[in-house]
Amino acid sequence: MSSPENGTGRLPVAIPWSSPTVRVALLSTLLAPLGVPLISPALPTIRDALLLTDAQASLLVSTYFLTGIVLSPFIGLLADRIGRRRVLVPSLFVFSLAGASIALGPRFELVLAVRVVQGTAAAALFITTVTLIADTVEGIQRNTVLGVNTAVLSAGAAVYPLVGGALASISWNAPFAAYLLGLPVALFAHRVLPEPARERETRTLAYLRRVASALPARDATALYGSAFLVELLLFGSALTAVPFVLAGTYGLSPVVIGGVVTLAEVASVVTSALNGRFAGRFTNAGIVAAGFVGIAVGLVSAGWAPSAPALVVATVVLGAGWGTVLPSLDAGVSDAVPTRFRAGALSLRNSTTFLGRALGPVLFATLAVGRGYRPLLLAAGVGALAFAPLVVILSR
Repeated sequence: MSSPENGTGRLPVAIPWSSPTVRVALLSTLLAPLGVPLISPALPTIRDALLLTDAQASLLVSTYFLTGIVLSPFIGLLADRIGRRRVLVPSLFVFSLAGASIALGPRFELVLAVRVVQGTAAAALFITTVTLIADTVEGIQRNTVLGVNTAVLSAGAAVYPLVGGALASISWNAPFAAYLLGLPVALFAHRVLPEPARERETRTLAYLRRVASALPARDATALYGSAFLVELLLFGSALTAVPFVLAGTYGLSPVVIGGVVTLAEVASVVTSALNGRFAGRFTNAGIVAAGFVGIAVGLVSAGWAPSAPALVVATVVLGAGWGTVLPSLDAGVSDAVPTRFRAGALSLRNSTTFLGRALGPVLFATLAVGRGYRPLLLAAGVGALAFAPLVVILSR
């Protein structure tokens, strides 16, 4: 998980904005948060329009993530086998057209089926964008661009709830029209993306064995364990526990709570954008460990927060820690495997990420029954702090 250097010193940290591949990757990443943050504010409106229960409406979110847990490794296999371009371009078209088709107002069962398809395409976006960046740049420059990529992801996640809420005030299905923004990105990607070298192995099991053998066991434990834990803690705490505490204890409105989440995303934008500078001084493992320390501080502070403003500050610290971890996590996976196995390795990272996102809210909400969220936040903070040195030890 270390950042490589070239023979004359560290690689340049300038962002290659002129690179068509980098442009495609960042534009595709900007589309990815449309999947859930755009739709979340519209869920009550969708529920009422389609005569659903709260639980049924929430399936629009869970079905979107669950397919990525299972299918991500196969998407990575496909990207390594046939090339990034041949996976990303169709995925952009499917993501856009499937999402926009929901605006036509079909039966809810069909809507869920379409969300499964769209979630699969979204998993391909997450995998191929990071893989393309890793293919294009190296060393500290890779950290820099991956940091910008995470910043773009966080910025979209911060802005899209506001857009989705505004569109939902017009009509329940208006937010889904925003997915059509992916079509020009798909056309641009089709026109400019080159094809890197790819794995020619035709047997799926043989390919997966070679991907597994390409990543040392200790590195795999540190990287994939970090990917799972950071998302579980973020989605369980900042996106589940904190909103319930702000509403139940302090009586804050959904609009104010949404603003708190946006502040956490903004903090993530700042720290992820600085990743290239961090990588100039520290290893990826050290940066990931520091991010977990930040998350631990945020969680413990949230558990002890005596007031709503203190809880808001703690949530911002959580977001900053999350933004510190992610770019170095992607860089660590990218550095650890050869190019021909990179999409496969990153797809496993995506599976663990989606698993953490799916389990975090359920786990925190279940464990909080009878005990409350504050002791749970404190315990989670202790766990994050204990995990930080393990990342460094396993990466040696």
